[in-house]
Amino acid sequence: MPYYISLMRLTQKGLDELGNSPERGRISKERVEALGGRSVCLYATMGPYDFVQVFEMPDEASMMQYVMTARRDGHVEPLILPAFDASEWAGIVEKLKLRK
Repeated sequence: MPYYISLMRLTQKGLDELGNSPERGRISKERVEALGGRSVCLYATMGPYDFVQVFEMPDEASMMQYVMTARRDGHVEPLILPAFDASEWAGIVEKLKLRK
């Protein structure tokens, strides 16, 4: 399954309802699973983003559905990055060598 990394910033609503953040994390995991995906990990971070979450999702449409639901809730503004594991990356690089 494809991997996606979500870099999230809390919105003002998310900050105002910070006490509910652990519960929203549980709801997020359930939503991902309902779409056939998996939340690989979730970290609270310091810096320009408040959270980093890694997903495995069946396809881009499933990821988009999840993201739009999360945005509609209004607690976070996510930046979604498609990600490639080491094996996939090696395959991409190998294909580049063939075109040289």
